[in-house]
Amino acid sequence: MSGNIYAMQDDGQLVAMQEQAYDSEAVLQTLLAQYPTLLAGEQMDQADPRRWIVVAREVGLPSEDARADRWSVDHLLLDHDGIPTLVEVKRSSDTRIRREVVGQMLDYAAHAVLYWSIDKLRATFAQTCTTQGCDPVQALEALLGPDVDQEGFWQQANTNLQLGKIRMVFVADIIPPELQRIVEFLNSQMDPAEVVAVEIRQYVGQGLKTLVPRVIGQTVEAHQKKASGPREGRQWDEATFFQTLETRRGSNEATIARKILVWAQTRKLRLWWGQGKQDGSFFPMFDYQGKQYWLIAVWTYGRIEIQFQMMKTTPPFETEAKRAELLQRLNALPGVIIPPDGITRRPSIRLSVLQDETVLQQFLAICDWIIQEITASGAQRSL
Repeated sequence: MSGNIYAMQDDGQLVAMQEQAYDSEAVLQTLLAQYPTLLAGEQMDQADPRRWIVVAREVGLPSEDARADRWSVDHLLLDHDGIPTLVEVKRSSDTRIRREVVGQMLDYAAHAVLYWSIDKLRATFAQTCTTQGCDPVQALEALLGPDVDQEGFWQQANTNLQLGKIRMVFVADIIPPELQRIVEFLNSQMDPAEVVAVEIRQYVGQGLKTLVPRVIGQTVEAHQKKASGPREGRQWDEATFFQTLETRRGSNEATIARKILVWAQTRKLRLWWGQGKQDGSFFPMFDYQGKQYWLIAVWTYGRIEIQFQMMKTTPPFETEAKRAELLQRLNALPGVIIPPDGITRRPSIRLSVLQDETVLQQFLAICDWIIQEITASGAQRSL
């Protein structure tokens, strides 16, 4: 390592500071845990600099549901928008930083989205706060401000996790060119996930120490796509949704969607309106025993998504057998044909399939059955 930087002291003296390697990887690990601002959130998003709170170090990840943890990610953070941020730290002298760490991180990310629950993250964060002697509510207030709805923050974090809207960060004293090229490629291809590297160089001299972070991997194209994307989107609501749906698909399909909305309102489900740039959506969410359950989503292009992929993380539909039972009920409806592998994805059916009132009521009865099964499962767990 080579190169100097210069610090100007209050007395006008110039101090030459020499670049120096970290004594160990553990030193850099500890620095990040104490000072997450070293991830240089202002470089990741100049318009809205990222701010983080540390959920924990060494957060476990299973390779299969309900199995013991197989791996652990070095650091798990949440930014102020509730985006889970997975951090892996390596020194440049570690040869694994060139390729092996990339596969390792992708393993972590894939299994985090599949098997982590927001309850696990909240409990882990609370345990971290207890260990550090701080209050979780006050710690979040320091990140979000006193007037922000903390329950809403955790719900948004859960939504981000289940949609795969996460951030993967590789941290090292020096990011090698091979890793930089891989990160740039992944970041340009992955959406909504984000992949970056942060190089944190250390300089010392005359009893002083300076840490200089630099974010790597945000090409101009990737930055415009990810940073500007949400701001170019729109917040849909009932009026804009139905106006767009009727314009695109006609009054008949708008009427069907309206009846689904009334069904959700009658059941007192929480409605989450999408933020798509072109396509609007609404998600009736069932909140029960502190958890949010995904059911369906209705889109302005005339489709209803069945949220099998999201159901995989919550009982009782985390079991393949239960999702297969739901699939069988849906496929019994006239005009509905969802393939067997649909229970791992978010397959959709046409709104027009429900044009017959009898079929529509049968579909809504299936939605009622989903809620009943969730409630029954929760009651059994409470015994």
